[in-house]
Parts: sequence; C-alpha cells; structure tokens
Amino acid sequence: MITSRTQRRKPKVPKLYHVGPDYRIRTPPGLRMENIAALGAGPLLRSPPGQRGIPVLAESPRLLIDKSLGRAPVDWEPFLDFLLVSARMKSVLETLDSEGVQFVRCETRSLSGDAAPAYWLCDIVRLLDVVDEERSNIEILEPGTKFRRYNLMNNICHAVFRAEVIGSAHIFRPRFLESRIFCSQEMRNACTAAGLRGFRFAETSRKSSFMQISVETTEDIAGVGHL
Repeated sequence: MITSRTQRRKPKVPKLYHVGPDYRIRTPPGLRMENIAALGAGPLLRSPPGQRGIPVLAESPRLLIDKSLGRAPVDWEPFLDFLLVSARMKSVLETLDSEGVQFVRCETRSLSGDAAPAYWLCDIVRLLDVVDEERSNIEILEPGTKFRRYNLMNNICHAVFRAEVIGSAHIFRPRFLESRIFCSQEMRNACTAAGLRGFRFAETSRKSSFMQISVETTEDIAGVGHL
C-alpha cells in the first residue's frame, strides 16, 4: 500500500531591495537650505543615535532651488541625515507605507522669482530588529552602548533577515544598520511605474557592494518537516 505524505507549504519569503543613490547622477543638485542654523536642531540636522525621525524644528525649512546652483533636483535627494523628496515621491511613499515615513514641508523659492517645485524633508523612520545575529556573520562595533552598530567594512559580512519581522512593511531601516534603506517589491514597482528618479534598487539575493543578505523564515531555520 502506498502512503501519501503532506508537505507543509513554506511561508513566502518577501523579495527585498536595497535602496541606494543613483551614482549615474554625478553632479550636485541645484538646491540649498537657507535657514539650517535657525531650525534649532544643530548644524548637522540629524537623528539621535539609534533612533530615527526629523527633530522638532523651530521654523519651516527654507529651500532655495535654482539652476545656478546645479542640476534640477530629482525625486529622491540625500540631504545630511535625511532626504529631500518631490511631491511624486511623497505620494508613493505615503500611499504604500505611511507609517514608515515622516515628512516636513519645505518653503521653496527660486532666484528668478518663478514658482519652485514643492519638496519635503523626509525620513524613513521604521527601524526593524530584523537581523538574526546568531545566524549572521557580522561584526558588532561598540556593543552595550548607544552607538552599537554593524561593521560594514568587513567584506565577508553576511546578514540573515527574519521575514517574520519584516511582515507587511514596504520600506524600513535595519536596527544597528540605520544608514541603509530596504524596500519591498511593491515599493520598487510603484517607483518604477511612476518614473521616479534619484535612486537605484539592488536585489538583496545578489551580492551587494556592502554586504550579502538573505531573507529567511522560521521554517527555513528549523527545517520543514512532514506530517
């Protein structure tokens, strides 16, 4: 007699992308924050160590956008510890993952007096404790302090991301790896469909320029059994 075995279906592992700047754009953007000293957040305008979020500002950021300062700004412009994003970029981020982002509207102007495009100071605020340190090959710097972080200079670095921690998030930063941003396939598709510019997507299943990443579920770790 032939006995049948039912194999449990493995949970679907999300496809992730590292979101980095588009290095094909080699010239600086034609913009300048005119009142950074008056914002009351210090000269560098950054998040506290181990946290994310735009600090409370004393006044609205004032952004001068003019071709005399450089090329036309694109949809995603790194700015100090944060981003400057266009109205199109803001719309995509808010539509797919409003809880993962924060925005502060900038006052924009041009030297000519013509209307300048709208821009927002933006931060990706979702921090996920996503790295399975026991299964990863990573070096931890300054453990036990508020400056705890992973060493990206180690070229054999391999991080295992836990799929269950990612859940339904479409964009996030890994805890202790806050300088890096990752997004879902859906976020990548939406950005591509909207024709947004200023970044490039690197699939995490491929060897990246800074670390190798794999995404695993609990069953990947424990092994899939048979009933």
